[in-house]
Amino acid sequence: MTNSDRPHRRPPWWPQDEPWPPQRRMRWRQGGAPPFVRRLFIIIPLAIFSLFVLVVGGATLFFWLLANSLGWVASQPGPLPFFRGGAIVTLVVVVLLLTATARALRRAATPVGEFMAGVERVADGDFGTRIAERGPRDVRALARAFNGMAARLQDNESHRRGLLADVTHELRTPLTVIQGNLEGLLDGVYPADAAHLAPILEETQVLSRLIDDLRTLSLAESGTLALHREPTDLGVLAGETAAAFRPQAEAAGVTLGLEVSDDLPLLAVDPVRLSEVLNNLVANALRYTPSGGSVTISGKPTEDGGAVLEVRDTGAGIAPDALPHVFDRFYKSADSRGSGLGLAIAKNLVAAHGGQLSVASETGKGTVMTVRLPGE
Repeated sequence: MTNSDRPHRRPPWWPQDEPWPPQRRMRWRQGGAPPFVRRLFIIIPLAIFSLFVLVVGGATLFFWLLANSLGWVASQPGPLPFFRGGAIVTLVVVVLLLTATARALRRAATPVGEFMAGVERVADGDFGTRIAERGPRDVRALARAFNGMAARLQDNESHRRGLLADVTHELRTPLTVIQGNLEGLLDGVYPADAAHLAPILEETQVLSRLIDDLRTLSLAESGTLALHREPTDLGVLAGETAAAFRPQAEAAGVTLGLEVSDDLPLLAVDPVRLSEVLNNLVANALRYTPSGGSVTISGKPTEDGGAVLEVRDTGAGIAPDALPHVFDRFYKSADSRGSGLGLAIAKNLVAAHGGQLSVASETGKGTVMTVRLPGE
């Protein structure tokens, strides 16, 4: 699937209270120029007309005053009152037109000047720049859009710096283990046996998984992850996941159940990626469910032709203060040996399918992870 064929989806950083894709931009594309530009096409001809009237009226008034001062007007018969009244009316109209044009240009130019200054500051890397929302309605809309863009750029920059710090931290531990063991082997402190080579291999595997996770997360968050969709039986997919984890569940003394409706629809999904999501959710559920507990994978159809998959456990649950952060990158519990990317990747993979991944948990009573996939 090419980028042009891939359906547009809401990026994870897009504000929840704003429509996606941006409706205002689509209206501009359909209707031609933006409203602010169309208004300028009215203001500019008005200014030119006012200038024309000013020149003509000023010239007429000048020659009338000159003729009057030389006595030509008094000595010449003709409609002098009409000529004088026309000159006064022309002068009044010119003054009114110039006043209205100056006010319109000032109202449009002042916010635009602030907008251009704000653009320069953002271009220099100052993403905290905001401009006042004033002026005509279209200019206020432009300022509002600019402030929203600057806020998103600021959030992206904050996320980038946080991601860089987190990745550095995650890479430091395995690299330290590898370096320490290799230095010991080279110095003859450690013998080159399985006991000392195995930790090195294990840490290289950790690094490999971290790199793969980071690549998947980056592609998913940017909306460029290629999905190989095909009609998939979600019941079979859930059954394969349960079968793969059943030995681990039995070894841990946990009951792994499967409750899937027979009328689950065939959905065009990427079975590999969706299986990755279920594997992550079940692995987390087993990790935090004590012996004697249970983990259940369930699935049922929805009214819109989609499906809902759930992974329920009877574990310790998630603390209320940690619940809003479970899908954050590198967020993990103190006893976790993972990278903290699993749930973040799962959420973005579900979003790439046009679905949603949500969590509900109560301390001491377990956790429910819900995958909602839309119908075709």
